[in-house]
Amino acid sequence: MELELRHLRVLCAIADTGSVGRAAAAIGASQPATSTQLRRIEHHLGAVVFERTATGVVPTTFGAEVLAAAREVLSRVDRLGDAVAANGERPHRELRLATDCPALLPGTLARIRQLRPELRFSLSAGPDEPFDLALALDRPDSGRRPVPAALAARVLATEPVFVALPATHPLRHHAEPALADLAAETWLLPAVDAAVLRAACDSAAFAPAAVRQLPYGRREVLDLVAAGLGAALVPASTPPAPNTLIKPLLGAPLWLRYVLLWRRTALGPALADTVFAAATAACRELAAEAPHLHAWAGRTFRPPRAR
Repeated sequence: MELELRHLRVLCAIADTGSVGRAAAAIGASQPATSTQLRRIEHHLGAVVFERTATGVVPTTFGAEVLAAAREVLSRVDRLGDAVAANGERPHRELRLATDCPALLPGTLARIRQLRPELRFSLSAGPDEPFDLALALDRPDSGRRPVPAALAARVLATEPVFVALPATHPLRHHAEPALADLAAETWLLPAVDAAVLRAACDSAAFAPAAVRQLPYGRREVLDLVAAGLGAALVPASTPPAPNTLIKPLLGAPLWLRYVLLWRRTALGPALADTVFAAATAACRELAAEAPHLHAWAGRTFRPPRAR
């Protein structure tokens, strides 16, 4: 076989998602086909690119060198695509960015700028304003949101919703409190989360006693939780905050999904792949900084002991 750009994108997708299965879902292929392609690539290169672990895959020393070279090649292809306006993509040096999950922005933009330093970003005025690129939240059980023909969409990650409680809360010793046990709480919701999380409560047949929708970000809401003013529903990857406990809900009844949206005329396929890889890596970085998520995953997905 000859190594092609699509093979490099497969390697980068596996590295960014940490799993052959998740990479297959991200690129729209089957897991067996992706595994076969990885074996063919490794055979062509003459060495193993990824080491298999109990939780997924990690690059070998050789693999890290291959991935660095692959990302550089794909970045150069992106820039070449801009220069010649390939695939209908017009040169674009400033992208209008919209988001309702701002925690992903720092990691995503930092990675994009490493590969495409010439790009500039401006925040769209609001979710209903025109944008070139968006990082959005929705619910997996609501079905894929309708995407206009001018836009493309890819799912970045899916994770459960946890609850943030004051450190002195009566349920502080419960590993996984039930949503019903929290019905009497005053729920504090940042504007960025309110619509999705309230809809999630509706789908779970949960009627909160009081909801306060606040014009704050998630960090400010966690400060209010720490002060004992209420509880908050937060994505499981939310990092810990002082005087606050972040706990999984019994049975994981609520889930969120991070979705990347982009305007086809603003981002061609190569640049869209670069942005997707950057945003996926940012999702993984957030999850890595959330010990409560790791503890829950360890309990929930622990493989059965061999007899």
